Amino acid sequence: MEFVLCFDLRAPAFGTPTREIYAATLDLCAWADDVGFDYIGLGEHHASDDGYLPSPIPMAAAIGARTKRITIRPNVLLAPLYEPVKLAEDLAVLQYICDGRLEVVIGAGYVPYEFQMFGKRREDRKALYMNAIEVLKRAWTGETFDYQGRSITVRPIPNPPPKLLLGGTHPAVAKRAARIADGFYPPAGENWKIYRQACLDLGKPDPGERFKALGPIYTHVTNDPDGDWAKIAPHAKHVVESYSKWTTEAYGRPAGPFAKGVNPDDLRKSGSYLCLRPEEAIRMIRELGRDRTFITTPLLGGLDPALAWQGLRLFEREVWPHVRDLQG
Repeated sequence: MEFVLCFDLRAPAFGTPTREIYAATLDLCAWADDVGFDYIGLGEHHASDDGYLPSPIPMAAAIGARTKRITIRPNVLLAPLYEPVKLAEDLAVLQYICDGRLEVVIGAGYVPYEFQMFGKRREDRKALYMNAIEVLKRAWTGETFDYQGRSITVRPIPNPPPKLLLGGTHPAVAKRAARIADGFYPPAGENWKIYRQACLDLGKPDPGERFKALGPIYTHVTNDPDGDWAKIAPHAKHVVESYSKWTTEAYGRPAGPFAKGVNPDDLRKSGSYLCLRPEEAIRMIRELGRDRTFITTPLLGGLDPALAWQGLRLFEREVWPHVRDLQG
């Protein structure tokens, strides 16, 4: 099992101010590092009213400077929006700041406004991220190469180069990941068998039979589930509604299980957003098993850091000792 803390640094008007969200994120990452979590995940979106993190690279650098052992994983990095040569330099520097603990999930993106904001065409996103991966890999060899009629030399040379995973769920993405990336990142394990077979067909190492699919999006440990859920529900609702807005912009209709509207009670019943007593959290995590990922987003939708800390401290005292044997 992998244990992951994720952050998107949202700060909606009704929630915690941006300055406090950023400071709390760094403190929480240091906690996760000390406790023994495996990964820190960082999202990326642009022009969001709630300040959703637009720049995961400098944020990852700050986290790298505050931690010593945990892997830092931007997930996803919207590579089509970046100039790839500069991206190669920035990730090389970030890898040194992280002391080799950087792993990057490359995503194609889908929100139309984000593409126009950076002068890109959404229709070109596949070609853009494939080109970015090619440039990154060539740049990190240390050799000078030609790119669009220019001579390119990237320094410093990252050692080791950051691992590049391709995020997505479609069978074509799974096959593409086997060809051009260092790994595949399908959140629920979608089409992992296709990815594995493609790797074997190409003579690459066997990535294993299973991807450690993500568990619930958010888990808060508490001795007062109903009372704490009343505080958390508006933040969970805000997050789901924002994704509904983005999918509507991208596809002309909302997508996902709450496409027709968000009822906080339904969110809780869905199993994706959990408020559990310690003994319930232990049972849930152990039922997930070794081949899954425990993931939580402690500052969900601009949640009060004090409430996040209460849940994580209780997790540390009463849950972690009973589940950490699943790690690995």
